[in-house]
Amino acid sequence: MPQLISWLRTALVACAVFGLAVSLFADPAKPSTGKPKPVIEDQDRVPVEVARDRARMMHEIYSSTLDVIHDRYFHDDKSAIPARAMEDVFREMNARSKSEARWIAVNLRAMSIDHEPETDFEKQAARELASGKSEFEKIEDGYLRRATPIPLTGGCISCHEGGFKPPTKVAKLAGLVISIPVKASTP
Repeated sequence: MPQLISWLRTALVACAVFGLAVSLFADPAKPSTGKPKPVIEDQDRVPVEVARDRARMMHEIYSSTLDVIHDRYFHDDKSAIPARAMEDVFREMNARSKSEARWIAVNLRAMSIDHEPETDFEKQAARELASGKSEFEKIEDGYLRRATPIPLTGGCISCHEGGFKPPTKVAKLAGLVISIPVKASTP
């Protein structure tokens, strides 16, 4: 029973954080098309500075949500992995805000093939973040793409690093890539 109460409390906190994120970034309700990638129309595009600001805020929301889930929900006797649960939040935010978010491996092995850096941007971002940069961004193909580090600690490292190894001074990182459609800039 205490585990159920703990899980319900955590679910309530996660829903509250998610509700805050949705209320901050949601456009007026538009019906979902059910397509994996929504059609980006001109009214969905924002100026680069707005996209940059939203990307920073979204990083904070996603990072904070992940921290809360780890703190209140993820324990050895539970089966849900917080980073995987966050992907549900990413999908919902994508549908509501036309933004995209995804995890990438930076300097530890990816626990899912879906988290291997795939595009040239993601591969370069992983290298930049591994070198100590606090962010990497590029405007390409009508998107502001921004990658920031997510520090891995405790239980994350034991799986990603593959066992118990002596601690190192190098920060263990994953990356969070956020892509927001932007308007074309004028010369």
